[in-house]
Amino acid sequence: MKLGFYGDFSPCVITEDGVVDISVVVRGLQAGSPQLTMENIIINYQFLKPKIEEYLDEASVIPLGEVRLRPPVPRPGKVLCGRGNFMEGVPVDPTRPLATFFKSPDAVIGRGDTIVLPSFQPVIFHHEAELALIVGKEASFVSEAQALDHVFGYTTSVDVSARAPIDGEPPLPGEYGKSFDTFLPIGPAIVTADHIKDPNNLGVKYSVNGELRQDYNTSDMEHSVAYLIASLSAVMTLKPGDLILCGTNHQGLGPLQDGDVGEIEIEDIGISFNHVVDERKRTWPKAVDPTVGTRIKERREGLQGTPSTGTWPLTRPSANA
Repeated sequence: MKLGFYGDFSPCVITEDGVVDISVVVRGLQAGSPQLTMENIIINYQFLKPKIEEYLDEASVIPLGEVRLRPPVPRPGKVLCGRGNFMEGVPVDPTRPLATFFKSPDAVIGRGDTIVLPSFQPVIFHHEAELALIVGKEASFVSEAQALDHVFGYTTSVDVSARAPIDGEPPLPGEYGKSFDTFLPIGPAIVTADHIKDPNNLGVKYSVNGELRQDYNTSDMEHSVAYLIASLSAVMTLKPGDLILCGTNHQGLGPLQDGDVGEIEIEDIGISFNHVVDERKRTWPKAVDPTVGTRIKERREGLQGTPSTGTWPLTRPSANA
């Protein structure tokens, strides 16, 4: 099932024919904000699912061309991201430790919304197409074997990234170059986990103005979706509605600039697109930027056979540790 919002954040199911408003089915769960409404749907989904399915048989469908789809998790409590997390075609033995970072929940936008490039002057603004998951039930110190049981569903995401500042521009602290408003397009819907056989075997594509740039499979992840969840749950409690981006394969990254239309497609999950606006009208070559992908591949090749600094423990330490 594909769940989301449309119009004035009315809850809906997205079908091949269009949108079905399910407000009548979830009326008692609609809360003070769209995010809380979706969290209530997530928490109660096992009871709602048969009611929604029955309702779909008789409900009217609104054509997609007549509605504005909204982000399916409009303001997640946490947005956690895998830093890199792909082998880029160069497996390293031993495996490198998992690295993650936070991204601002206020960066979220939906299908058809506009990515606004800020006045900050970076070397380049990059697109990073990524598989994202939505947490379905509370997870704290879960094992890797149990981790996927805590996933409610999956969606597409783009981790828009402002790279290092140009000379003379004050640097941004930490990973804040990824957290400008509008720098996290997601959607168009949450595809529930029961429709995704293996999240680590999905094709991911990203095109700009119709020209394909990123084209990879999630099987190239260095740390699986399950490992990512288990590791993060050993640090903090993951809660329904939290969003986790699984990282990207950097081969094929390129710039986003004024007038562009970026489109992400993830196998079995869906297609979403966004326009790009930049008041400064900055320009870069309209092509793949090989610098980041090449640098990461060279770095990984240089790590072959080097000792790992360890990985995060997936079990709670003993009280006497």
